[in-house]
Amino acid sequence: MPFDPNIYASNWTMVALSGIVALVAIGGMFFASRILSSRRPSATKLSTYECGIEPARFSWSNINLRFYIFAILFLIFDVEAVFLFPWAVIFLEQRDLGNSIPFYAMVLFLGVLFFAIIYGWKKGVLEWQK
Repeated sequence: MPFDPNIYASNWTMVALSGIVALVAIGGMFFASRILSSRRPSATKLSTYECGIEPARFSWSNINLRFYIFAILFLIFDVEAVFLFPWAVIFLEQRDLGNSIPFYAMVLFLGVLFFAIIYGWKKGVLEWQK
């Protein structure tokens, strides 16, 4: 199939049109919210939590680092899924046995993720404790 720049230009036109429609929709929702909402400011509504309960003076609390590492591991593997599925589809469609660089690049990527999960497991992040 020869290269046709008009196909790519029409695709980018649709992307730009979608962006413009999204911006108009967001602007319309903000405008409607400004027009239709009631505004009766009070000291309680303007407080930090806006729930009617006076906030505590000191909001320092200890959060276990385990929860942070668990969240980061979740994000890492979520992003991995985003990269892995399109790669697998394209890799199976092409089936070019002469070019093995994409295969080994994905093996390297999965290897790094494997060491990330081993690290989390060794640190005890994946074990829920009281």
